[in-house]
Amino acid sequence: MCQECGCGLPGEKPVGISAHHHDHDHDHPHDHGHGHHHHHHDEHGHSYSHTHPHGEADHVHPHGDAVGQHRVLEVRQAILEKNDRLAERNRGFFQARGLLTLNVLSSPGSGKTTFIRETVRRLGKRLKTGVIVGDLATDNDAQRLRESGAPVVQITTGTVCHLEAEMVARALKALDLTGVELLIIENVGNLVCPASYDLGEDLRVVLLSVTEGEDKPLKYPPMFQSAGVAVISKLDLAAACDFNKELVTANLKQLAPKAQVFEVSAKTGQGMDAWCEFLVQQHQAIKSRDPLDA
Repeated sequence: MCQECGCGLPGEKPVGISAHHHDHDHDHPHDHGHGHHHHHHDEHGHSYSHTHPHGEADHVHPHGDAVGQHRVLEVRQAILEKNDRLAERNRGFFQARGLLTLNVLSSPGSGKTTFIRETVRRLGKRLKTGVIVGDLATDNDAQRLRESGAPVVQITTGTVCHLEAEMVARALKALDLTGVELLIIENVGNLVCPASYDLGEDLRVVLLSVTEGEDKPLKYPPMFQSAGVAVISKLDLAAACDFNKELVTANLKQLAPKAQVFEVSAKTGQGMDAWCEFLVQQHQAIKSRDPLDA
């Protein structure tokens, strides 16, 4: 169950992991620790405030609501604590292999898949890349990304609106990491819930397309505040959308003053060389890092 929206339905199809070009529909049942819902009731069989006669006066006891809220808080904390532990395990694995790992997030339709595909193509042999893709259903994005020549694993999440550290750990077992130096994780298209889930990444990259409006960062502050990199995508459509680049840049600086901002068009190639050079430099920094400082 998502700690933000409660997604993840009882009895749903387990998360699927696929590294193939065609659908095998392989199910991998596992315990997320949150795949079902519990409805708690107090000893009176209900969870709302009620009144008990006590002789001279009646006293309202809203303990049902309080207990219910406390239990919800405990569940949310347990979900994130488990995810954080597994994310640290992933992070240790990535560091041991010298991988630069990106968690790429955005709303649906911002151009994540095309951006990642062109990133892989332009990096070429400079930085061998592997990709993990998350979607609720289909492996369409994985098939598109395989056109770049990169090894790709698809995670289908069913009704879960985000990737979790455990899903990534399972996908890594199916991904050929031979010679891979850069791992790109394309998260489920969603600007709300994924903000809460660490996957063990080095950099959180948030895309904002020019078609989404300049105030998008202001509407989804947790996501943009968590970004290490913000990418303004589909720059080739800026004129048609009457996009105000100065305004969106100001909004990004307000919410994420330390985030590096790139302006790109994966279609025309504008800004992509600067982005790829940044990734090469980030990987060089990881290679030169003292393991004791990791």
